[in-house]
Amino acid sequence: MTSTATSPDTLPRLRTRLAFVHSGLVFGIGVVLLTVVAVALYGGSNTIAGPGQTAAANNTSNLSTVLRVSALACLVLAGLSVTVGWMSAGRALRPLHAMTLSARRLSADDLATRLPTPPAYRELTELADTLDGLLLRLHESFTAQRQFVANASHELRTPLTVQRTLLQLALADPDATATTLRSACNDLLALGRQQEELIAALLALANGQRGVEHWTRFDLADLAAQLAVEHQAAAEQRGVRIHSALAPSTVMGDIPLATSLITNLIENAIRHNHRDGSVELTTSATGRLTISNTGPFVPPTEVARLTEPFQRLDATRTGHTDEHADGHGLGLAIVAAIARAHNAALTVQALPSGGLEISVDFVTPGAWLPGAAE
Repeated sequence: MTSTATSPDTLPRLRTRLAFVHSGLVFGIGVVLLTVVAVALYGGSNTIAGPGQTAAANNTSNLSTVLRVSALACLVLAGLSVTVGWMSAGRALRPLHAMTLSARRLSADDLATRLPTPPAYRELTELADTLDGLLLRLHESFTAQRQFVANASHELRTPLTVQRTLLQLALADPDATATTLRSACNDLLALGRQQEELIAALLALANGQRGVEHWTRFDLADLAAQLAVEHQAAAEQRGVRIHSALAPSTVMGDIPLATSLITNLIENAIRHNHRDGSVELTTSATGRLTISNTGPFVPPTEVARLTEPFQRLDATRTGHTDEHADGHGLGLAIVAAIARAHNAALTVQALPSGGLEISVDFVTPGAWLPGAAE
């Protein structure tokens, strides 16, 4: 069974519809009035008959005359009402036409421009405010996307530039030995691993922003315990202890995305720590996951930007200028994206003694709305 969609060009314009509706209303009122008058004349009994006429014949003659004149008047009134309706509709829709022209002139570079609307049209003002808010959000999204692409390009280009420099130096050295070449190869492998980690982080961020496709009931405590054990060796290499206090916590979500969230939280807590530091990992029956760590002091004013891509405490963008500047500034951005995908509240607090305390409140089965997923 096939269905044909009506082309917008074949549909009558709103101005035409309003004009005919106005004309139809006026004509309908005229017909009703004419009917009332006709019934009154036809049923009247006080009419005086003329010479050689009966009262009934006189009523019929008067009724015919009234009907002819009234019908003509209704037709003239209907024609005039079409004209008046067309002019009134055009005046009423003029601001909407101006908004349409302004919207057509917009591009990705001037989305912050507001649509013009006269203050007298309250309904159109509300529509314009709604569209202006949408355009502002699009403008912010495009700006963030451009900044993200620029930062990602810089992060990918830096190791490539270093790799090319290492290769050029190795090839230009006439006294190169197996030892120096092996050292250059090791440096290239390290840079390659750095690129792989960056690409994996970008993919994790993209998956988090895509949202949850399959909601599953799982125990948050079991998942956190498993990941804490997997990161125990990495923590010991840095002299960091992981302490867990995991209460059973059944939540709803996507297990791979939740795994990525907890992994990034643990790795971030281990990476931005100091020797003999600690990481505290807890879960509660209400679906809250909390992780806190010791580490450098974080100014409270800097906390908000840490959940943005390529942002770190020591610089506005990652630079990898020393051996301790590992990471790409994407860990908390991935956490924030996955939390939004799960409709989970994310709280990041700077601890007075140093480090961060991060909490994620997952949706529990009792509060989960099946209509919002699956």
